[in-house]
Amino acid sequence: MNATKLLIGLGNPDTEYQNTRHNVGFMFLDYLARRSLVADAPQPLWRRRGEGGLAKKTHDKTTWEFDKKSNSLITKVKLDKTSVILAKPQTYVNKSGEAVKKLCSIFHVPYSMLVVIHDDLDIPFGNTKISFDKNSGGHKGIESIMRALKTKKFYRLRVGLAKPALQKARLRAAEARRSGEAEARQQSDKKRDEFVVKMVLSKFSPSEQGQLKKIFKEAYDKLLQIK
Repeated sequence: MNATKLLIGLGNPDTEYQNTRHNVGFMFLDYLARRSLVADAPQPLWRRRGEGGLAKKTHDKTTWEFDKKSNSLITKVKLDKTSVILAKPQTYVNKSGEAVKKLCSIFHVPYSMLVVIHDDLDIPFGNTKISFDKNSGGHKGIESIMRALKTKKFYRLRVGLAKPALQKARLRAAEARRSGEAEARQQSDKKRDEFVVKMVLSKFSPSEQGQLKKIFKEAYDKLLQIK
């Protein structure tokens, strides 16, 4: 993973969204920060470049610096002896693009060396996948990033959220579309979309939170394979 310098997790900033499925990108960065904390750094990299901000601390004592230019929380850690920047855009998931573009500019990171961590409804819960130069799959945050960067050529660590109930909702919508009845299709699509929104904004159950420890460990190992 020697070439990777910037890891960006997607999530929503408000307290009500903490530990929700849509914020799994933020949660994974917190996991990385706990694994490898750069304690008492003499002078944060972004301050040396003139980026002022407000230091914030989580319960595990990781220091997150708020960078006004990118509207993101930032910290520096070491992964497998490589210094990397972790960033959490505070723009809400669906408007992540401009923050990601500014972060790449601030830290002089080529898009091909960027890794975005996000939730994915096409991958079963319990699984993760590394992708490069792939379509958004309908993820609004990834669509925003692709529009801002004008490229798909960046890495993504996709954390699966798909559950059996979601698959059933999608099947019902597909059956309604095949029926050819416009009203039935609209109603089914509406119910599916409402189900998806409710699901991604719901919190992980205690059992699922326990599983996340194993999921994040496996995701970390995959992350180290990126060269």
